[in-house]
Amino acid sequence: MCELYASQSPELYHVSKKSIRLQGVVTSLALENKIWQVLKQIAEQENLSVPQFISTLYQESIERHGKVDNLASLLRISCITYLLNNTKT
Repeated sequence: MCELYASQSPELYHVSKKSIRLQGVVTSLALENKIWQVLKQIAEQENLSVPQFISTLYQESIERHGKVDNLASLLRISCITYLLNNTKT
């Protein structure tokens, strides 16, 4: 039943930490490698680097909602949204 999911390479769900600058402050993000891969796809589509994309998303989320409680979760949900919107026929 779960063969498709269980057969994924452990490297895809291994967590990697990266540091980026948000609003002049360096912050560390710990995300699964697959999430970093999808963020790279999104950023390339927008002609941005991954840090530029994350910074833009962060700023726009603050402008819309006043704050970002959990940036890592926002990034994961953004990746899911991207993937779902790009698999529709």
